[in-house]
Amino acid sequence: MEYKWLGRTGIKVSPLCFGTMSFGGDADEAESARMYGACRELGINFFDCA
Repeated sequence: MEYKWLGRTGIKVSPLCFGTMSFGGDADEAESARMYGACRELGINFFDCA
């Protein structure tokens, strides 16, 4: 995974952002954990949890 600088923060993030809107709703805790784990295994470190 090629990471990008997040402005001038000194933090590098994945170019893909995973939205967690379904966590706690459509996706139960176990499914949410599976999705999060799969993202981390692929190198995704940018999550939208707003």
